[in-house]
Amino acid sequence: MQQRGRFITLEGGEGVGKSTNLEWVADWLTSQGIEVVRTREPGGTPRAEAIRELLLSTECDEPLDGDTELLLVFAARAQHLAQRIRPALERGAWVLCDRFTDATYAYQGGGRGIDASRIGELERFVQCGLEPDLTLLLDMPVEAAQRRLQGRLAAGGQSRDRFEREHLAFFEAVRQAYLARAAAAPRRVAVINADAPLANVQAQLTACLDERTRAWR
Repeated sequence: MQQRGRFITLEGGEGVGKSTNLEWVADWLTSQGIEVVRTREPGGTPRAEAIRELLLSTECDEPLDGDTELLLVFAARAQHLAQRIRPALERGAWVLCDRFTDATYAYQGGGRGIDASRIGELERFVQCGLEPDLTLLLDMPVEAAQRRLQGRLAAGGQSRDRFEREHLAFFEAVRQAYLARAAAAPRRVAVINADAPLANVQAQLTACLDERTRAWR
């Protein structure tokens, strides 16, 4: 019988370096002979990516209600799970995902103030018990992360999306919600100090991944 693959997520607020480090983690896992499926949330499939566009777009003047935002996030997640994540895990591949449900508790829970019990109802309905085997939480002070984000956007000639335009208090609430999730699940969530030189961040990731992969094999 084919052994189920492992599910690893990278989490963190805007500007903490998820994209850079996701590629690095994927390369490290591949170097260990592991088949890796890289993906992201919201998104990961064509229909889920279309929902992502709705969530991030700044082109419409109509405010997006918090409940609508939450439901769109889980609609994209349901499609992503059905079409990409579960099939990959079932064939034995390891899935590496840029954000997952911890982000929902952080952004829609912490940032928007939606009660965690309501998020939990949708989590149970959509995920049917599936959760990451390991979550790597990249953490750093909000103001430092915002400076990084602004530098990246300026270098690429990009403008802020709907979430990136939120105020500092929103991002501080997101950060604190993430840290609360980590404290509640210390065996699953590894907090990585992202306010450090890249080599140091990747050394932390290496130590965590090496420990976990040895235990899993």
